[in-house]
Amino acid sequence: MKKRYFLFALVIPCLLVMVWALAGTGSKEETQRATHFYFVQITDTHFGDADNTERAARTVEAINKLPMRIEFVVHTGDILNNEIENSTVVDETLSTMGKLAAPIHFVPGNHDILRDQNKEQATATIFKKRFGPLCHKKEYNGIVFLFVYTEPLAKGFTLNGLDVMGWVEQSLIEAAGKPVIVLHHTPSVEFFYDNEMHQGWPQEVRQKWNALMNSSDVKAVIAGHFHGGELHWLGDVPLYVSSPVAGYRGRQATFRIFEYRSGKLGYRTQYIH
Repeated sequence: MKKRYFLFALVIPCLLVMVWALAGTGSKEETQRATHFYFVQITDTHFGDADNTERAARTVEAINKLPMRIEFVVHTGDILNNEIENSTVVDETLSTMGKLAAPIHFVPGNHDILRDQNKEQATATIFKKRFGPLCHKKEYNGIVFLFVYTEPLAKGFTLNGLDVMGWVEQSLIEAAGKPVIVLHHTPSVEFFYDNEMHQGWPQEVRQKWNALMNSSDVKAVIAGHFHGGELHWLGDVPLYVSSPVAGYRGRQATFRIFEYRSGKLGYRTQYIH
């Protein structure tokens, strides 16, 4: 009899621990399913050229009038039109974007950090001083957002020891199983324009990037640069490319409202009149 009571006393605590563990797992999954919020993407404003300042100002105004709560705005690059060394244009840019009601994150594009005449380091220094880090991350509602300067990967150059791929890989490890959304400028896929397909990132780099995107719980990759709306797949991960604010190629100014709901990401493209 004593032996039975002894076994009973051992089994009950073990069962309770299992029940608590299962309850905890369910609670986490339920929390992820219940997560629902909005954020906005703008891209390719190209401040310093033509009427892009006015187009950007109207875009900011439209975002501020949205009826839903916007957690943050991300600018996915080509903020400027090769004008980062022009403090007047940079001031105008920051003044315009500073009118956003929601926090904003900036990602450098190919027209922000300049490569001509070996200006990478000098213009990268200005960018970090005026707009923020080249790569950074932020968590919103349990989702990890990686804001990544990928031009070195796209164009095959180095910038004072910046290991972009290594930074992304380490950030995915540190996310520790949380959902991740990656935001950058130039998509890794081929670029179709002038009725011709143009090569994307170097093939070896693309393969490593795709493998990395599929190695964790990456929900989506979001980019700009193409000046058109496109959807591609990096393995099982969707790549959403947004149309620009700037008017090149006859484009109407646009931005996107992204909606994260129940572990999935969708968007609505908004047009500025």
